Amino acid sequence: MDQDLPQLDFSAPDFSTRGGEIHRVQKLNWCARTNYGLAVLRYKEAGQLLRDRRLRQGSHAWPETVGLAGGFAEFWRRSIISQEGDRHRKLKLLGRAALSDDFVADLAPEFQKIARSLLDGLSDTSEFEFMARFSEPFAGLAIAHLLGMDAGQAAAMARDASTLGLAMGIGASAHEAKINRAFDRLYALAGHLVDQVRAGQDRSSYIARLVAGFDRDGGEDLRTLLDLIVISIFGGVDTTRAQLGFAIALFVEHPGQWQKLRNHPELVHQAIEEVIRTRPTTTWSTREAIQNFSFGGVNIRKGETLHILVHATAFDPEAGQGERQFDIGRRRRVHFGFGGGAHHCLGQFVARTDMAAALTVMLRRWQHFSWSGSPEFLPDSGNTSPVRLPLSVEWDQLAPE
Repeated sequence: MDQDLPQLDFSAPDFSTRGGEIHRVQKLNWCARTNYGLAVLRYKEAGQLLRDRRLRQGSHAWPETVGLAGGFAEFWRRSIISQEGDRHRKLKLLGRAALSDDFVADLAPEFQKIARSLLDGLSDTSEFEFMARFSEPFAGLAIAHLLGMDAGQAAAMARDASTLGLAMGIGASAHEAKINRAFDRLYALAGHLVDQVRAGQDRSSYIARLVAGFDRDGGEDLRTLLDLIVISIFGGVDTTRAQLGFAIALFVEHPGQWQKLRNHPELVHQAIEEVIRTRPTTTWSTREAIQNFSFGGVNIRKGETLHILVHATAFDPEAGQGERQFDIGRRRRVHFGFGGGAHHCLGQFVARTDMAAALTVMLRRWQHFSWSGSPEFLPDSGNTSPVRLPLSVEWDQLAPE
């Protein structure tokens, strides 16, 4: 059976993790051979493999896979993303304590305030480009507030975080110099934020809480702390920016769902899960075998990479997930848009909270919206994102605040 696996070419110009070829191959087997390792296509096997201790997090080798070198690649290899076992657990506990659910939930009113302010600035126009005018500045300002930063620094920080997102695409090497410059600036920013805490100028932000945790632990150096801050900025900005953009794209394509959400705003959190299920910004979660083993009739070799395809597993007919219609009213099984197992995304609750805040405010302001031009998207592989979303918006002038 191992030799007869279907084939997928991740580097093909027209390849898409949401494409019909994926769903055709999914009917043949739970996985396929690719030029980047195995692609895991079915829900059951994906859930099992994300928690399989014979696998480690596979993204540690991504810079080498796509030919990236320099500061970002070195950072990626030593960051929490690439750690395992006790080391990973320790760093994750430090991060999780600083990002406790109650701390994040208390930020929601400020996130809504940021969204209202941005929409106020757009209310005199019916056409604008959503990513540049709302999604990126919102994500940057939300994370700036989380970090205890001055709002004036948010735009530059958000641009740099978005640039790091290019490192997660198959064509990353073409952007190497730009990625490394953005990383250097974010690393310097992390150092500045720690200095503010040490000087007593910040006593309550995520950075202050993180520094306090590192000080209590007493076993980590400054570089480890700065690396965790940079990965928090990168993940926090880029995930929210891209996923909010995909939410808007889906609602343009399914206007009845926007009206359903306006009529039932209590569905906001469920709508966010449906957005991630349908258009995930992280198109696959990666694992690497640390030993030879057999799984599902396939021999997996030590060092082999497995990519759990988020969209394919979310639409697996064998798991009762075959309904491809975007429907915010349908309860679904848990998606893998934030990974799973030990490497489940540390900042997933932040992303869910700030996205919910933004959508809640937009619901009150926008009756309807559509494309005013052609939208542009990065390829559906690695980490993807909208590039440009030109919108025409019908404002609700009488909406209560």
